[in-house]
Amino acid sequence: MSKTTTNRPTHTVFVVEGEGDKTTWTEIGALWSHEDRKGFNLNLKALPLSGRLVIRERKAKTEAKESVGA
Repeated sequence: MSKTTTNRPTHTVFVVEGEGDKTTWTEIGALWSHEDRKGFNLNLKALPLSGRLVIRERKAKTEAKESVGA
């Protein structure tokens, strides 16, 4: 079986505060799966946390820039 994972994060971690139009998403870390696909590494850049943690698949850099302008 070939190795299908990389050392690069596959997901971005956000802390989400507020509701509706007043929601603020702040990127605080990254997540990637273990080689055996049975767990994850989670690296956080901000503590303490206040709000909901949301983990989303990472977008390509050009895709991410387009969504910021939307």
